[in-house]
Amino acid sequence: MLQVMQIMSYWLLGLYFITFAGYLYDFFADKKFLHNAKRLFLFVTLLFHVVYLVERTIFLGHLPIVTQFEIFSLLAFSIGFTYFLIELLTDIRGTGVFILIVAFIFQMQSTLFIQDDYQVHSILQNYPLGTHVITAILGFSAISISAAYALMYLLLYKNIKSNKFTTIFKRLPNLEILELLNFYAIIIGFILLTIAIVIGLTWMPSAFPEFSYWDPKIITTMVVWLVYCVEIILKLRKKIIGKRFAKYSLYGFIFSILSLLFTNTVLNSFHDFVN
Repeated sequence: MLQVMQIMSYWLLGLYFITFAGYLYDFFADKKFLHNAKRLFLFVTLLFHVVYLVERTIFLGHLPIVTQFEIFSLLAFSIGFTYFLIELLTDIRGTGVFILIVAFIFQMQSTLFIQDDYQVHSILQNYPLGTHVITAILGFSAISISAAYALMYLLLYKNIKSNKFTTIFKRLPNLEILELLNFYAIIIGFILLTIAIVIGLTWMPSAFPEFSYWDPKIITTMVVWLVYCVEIILKLRKKIIGKRFAKYSLYGFIFSILSLLFTNTVLNSFHDFVN
């Protein structure tokens, strides 16, 4: 079975490469026959990825959240799945190349370096914890995609102001569409992060004797959740639009990453068993 999982991992990497190559070729060539075909490639890739993750879970007896490279594979799936949802919701297909290259890189790292022989902390075999972690990863992946769209918006805005257009910026959607994509990614990320928080706060108190609502990682996550909650409210009330909305999204993402890095490397948390 280990050999089967290794083979599946390389097949999965190949599918991500084919999907990315299809989006890349279509971005520059704009071939009509690829408009639907590349979405089908992405769907097949994500479906195969689900099968691969389920196979690992069944054979190893735990959700794939134990090692760094298992999480890399989850990140690849999360990024690809979130982009797929956004593309379905908006039918805008011109930005996939910038998102899926990140998914491909994460999966490449996972495929090349993942291990299947290791000791597993008993708590990591708990499925509520796995669901909590997976929804959190999905949420932060969507937030990362929103930051990518915000950056595209700001770069395109700068190019328009300076009246300088490269081939890449000519192929991007207009500013209004990039703002919409940014907003959809934030909504998806916020919903998933909310689910992760609810699961964590309802299950963890009974699972961890040392649980505390004042745990640094819980506080940090709640602050990040509040930052995006405020952004969504301000956006719906049209208090922040255009360039201001893009900057808020980008700064919110930077704050989120720095906060999580700080809690993971400096402060003590009952989450440290993951290490």
